[in-house]
Amino acid sequence: MERSLKLTADYFSITRPKLIKLMRAKGVLNELNLPAYPHRDRDYLRVKDSSWYHHELGMQYSQSTRVKQAGIPWLAEQLDLALPATPADRRDVA
Repeated sequence: MERSLKLTADYFSITRPKLIKLMRAKGVLNELNLPAYPHRDRDYLRVKDSSWYHHELGMQYSQSTRVKQAGIPWLAEQLDLALPATPADRRDVA
Protein backbone atom coordinates (compact mmCIF):
# COMPACT_ATOMS: atom_id res chain seq x y z
CA MET A 1 0.00 0.00 0.00
CA GLU A 2 1.22 3.47 -0.84
CA ARG A 3 0.02 6.73 0.66
CA SER A 4 0.03 10.25 -0.69
CA LEU A 5 1.62 12.94 1.47
CA LYS A 6 -1.90 14.01 2.51
CA LEU A 7 -2.83 10.51 3.71
CA THR A 8 0.55 10.12 5.41
CA ALA A 9 0.04 13.43 7.24
CA ASP A 10 -3.44 12.30 8.30
CA TYR A 11 -1.93 9.05 9.61
CA PHE A 12 0.45 11.03 11.82
CA SER A 13 -2.36 13.48 12.81
CA ILE A 14 -0.59 16.50 11.34
CA THR A 15 -1.28 18.68 8.32
CA ARG A 16 0.22 18.08 4.88
CA PRO A 17 2.14 21.42 4.92
CA LYS A 18 3.59 20.53 8.35
CA LEU A 19 4.69 17.10 7.08
CA ILE A 20 6.30 18.65 4.00
CA LYS A 21 8.07 21.24 6.16
CA LEU A 22 9.48 18.52 8.43
CA MET A 23 10.54 16.36 5.48
CA ARG A 24 12.28 19.28 3.78
CA ALA A 25 14.05 20.28 7.02
CA LYS A 26 15.46 16.73 7.33
CA GLY A 27 16.47 16.67 3.67
CA VAL A 28 14.02 13.93 2.70
CA LEU A 29 12.17 16.10 0.13
CA ASN A 30 13.52 18.64 -2.34
CA GLU A 31 11.94 21.99 -3.31
CA LEU A 32 9.54 20.20 -5.71
CA ASN A 33 8.26 17.93 -2.89
CA LEU A 34 9.91 14.93 -4.53
CA PRO A 35 12.37 12.59 -2.78
CA ALA A 36 15.72 14.34 -2.44
CA TYR A 37 17.53 10.99 -2.73
CA PRO A 38 15.24 8.73 -4.77
CA HIS A 39 17.79 5.93 -5.12
CA ARG A 40 18.77 5.89 -1.43
CA ASP A 41 15.17 6.09 -0.19
CA ARG A 42 13.60 3.81 -2.83
CA ASP A 43 12.46 1.29 -0.19
CA TYR A 44 10.41 3.99 1.55
CA LEU A 45 9.38 6.63 -1.03
CA ARG A 46 8.63 6.65 -4.73
CA VAL A 47 7.78 9.18 -7.42
CA LYS A 48 4.39 8.73 -9.06
CA ASP A 49 4.26 9.98 -12.65
CA SER A 50 0.88 11.13 -13.95
CA SER A 51 -0.34 12.55 -17.22
CA TRP A 52 -3.59 13.77 -18.66
CA TYR A 53 -4.77 15.45 -21.82
CA HIS A 54 -5.92 19.08 -21.74
CA HIS A 55 -8.04 20.08 -24.73
CA GLU A 56 -6.19 23.39 -25.24
CA LEU A 57 -2.72 22.75 -23.83
CA GLY A 58 -2.18 19.14 -24.90
CA MET A 59 -0.55 16.53 -22.71
CA GLN A 60 0.14 17.62 -19.15
CA TYR A 61 2.55 15.83 -16.84
CA SER A 62 3.01 15.84 -13.08
CA GLN A 63 4.97 14.01 -10.41
CA SER A 64 4.11 13.40 -6.78
CA THR A 65 5.69 11.58 -3.84
CA ARG A 66 4.17 8.40 -2.49
CA VAL A 67 5.10 6.86 0.86
CA LYS A 68 5.39 3.07 0.83
CA GLN A 69 4.18 0.96 3.76
CA ALA A 70 7.78 0.42 4.92
CA GLY A 71 8.22 4.20 4.79
CA ILE A 72 5.77 4.89 7.62
CA PRO A 73 7.98 3.71 10.54
CA TRP A 74 11.08 4.98 8.71
CA LEU A 75 9.52 8.43 8.33
CA ALA A 76 8.40 8.44 11.96
CA GLU A 77 12.01 7.77 12.99
CA GLN A 78 13.46 10.36 10.59
CA LEU A 79 11.05 13.10 11.68
CA ASP A 80 10.73 12.18 15.38
CA LEU A 81 7.00 11.55 15.02
CA ALA A 82 5.00 9.15 17.17
CA LEU A 83 3.36 6.20 15.44
CA PRO A 84 -0.36 5.86 16.20
CA ALA A 85 -1.29 3.07 18.58
CA THR A 86 -2.18 -0.23 16.92
CA PRO A 87 -5.78 -1.23 17.67
CA ALA A 88 -6.27 -4.42 19.65
CA ASP A 89 -6.98 -7.58 17.65
CA ARG A 90 -10.46 -8.70 18.74
CA ARG A 91 -10.66 -11.82 16.57
CA ASP A 92 -9.63 -14.16 19.40
CA VAL A 93 -12.24 -12.91 21.88
CA ALA A 94 -14.45 -15.77 23.01
